[in-house]
Amino acid sequence: MSDPIPVCDYEGSDYRARFWQNQGRDYEDRAERVALRRLMPPGGDTLLDIGAGFGRLAGEYSGYRRVVLFDYSRSLLREARERWGDDPRFLYVAGNWYNLPFVDGLFETLVQVRTLHHAADPPALFDELARVARADAAYVLEFASKHNVKAMLRYWLRRQTWSPFDPEPVEFVALNYDFHPDWIRAQLVAAGFAPGDMLTVSHFRLGPLKSLAPTGLLVALDSAAQRTGRWWQLSPSVFVRSRLVRPQSPPGGGFFACPTCHLSLGEPRDGLLVCANPACGRRWRVEDGLYDFKEPV
Repeated sequence: MSDPIPVCDYEGSDYRARFWQNQGRDYEDRAERVALRRLMPPGGDTLLDIGAGFGRLAGEYSGYRRVVLFDYSRSLLREARERWGDDPRFLYVAGNWYNLPFVDGLFETLVQVRTLHHAADPPALFDELARVARADAAYVLEFASKHNVKAMLRYWLRRQTWSPFDPEPVEFVALNYDFHPDWIRAQLVAAGFAPGDMLTVSHFRLGPLKSLAPTGLLVALDSAAQRTGRWWQLSPSVFVRSRLVRPQSPPGGGFFACPTCHLSLGEPRDGLLVCANPACGRRWRVEDGLYDFKEPV
């Protein structure tokens, strides 16, 4: 039996306070929202936010009937629920993105921002996302690009050993990866997605510049520069919109599925979702609005 793919776990972390709240990242947040709005269909039926964390971007999904905020961290999802309340459109689901607890062909739109850099096996993740996506679904992906100007300068000055021109991913610290845009496109194609528009984002991610220039000005300049992603990708953050083109059967009914055997699960009873497969029989907890598929009961 092969070893399980490692997963980065933010359980119990102060990620929101340490990284976003009053941390000088308003420019990055606003620039990413500009890119997301350009690429994401404005509305629809079902949307899956992969690695939603504390729900930073959930306010962008107002046009969708049902939104799943999915993350490996229960504690971050509880923060998201506290933030967005009991809005019936939102479902808070904890689990492993390599074994998603959803039926095949469920989601009309997939969004993944600032999380792929923790993926040890993007091809496996893309395959799983293709499984739960509807035919012709939109997948808006942001990834940390190794093919950026800062990395090139550091490489030429011999201040880093890895090449930004090598297509293979680089793990610069444990479970933190940068990717080459060409490699990402190739893996998306292999999983059945057709990559389309690309946008370059966070061109001005420099501390001294952010402290000197008004945030609104930097966001406006970044918005104008994002379109250059059609021709070249030289920024540390890249967005790409893809479309699922591989053959996909119509959804067979249901919503949640056992992440182990993919059998559709019914409604929760006594706070549990139970797999009806006799060979599996795993049980998953539903508690305080959180669907917990991280570990079986």
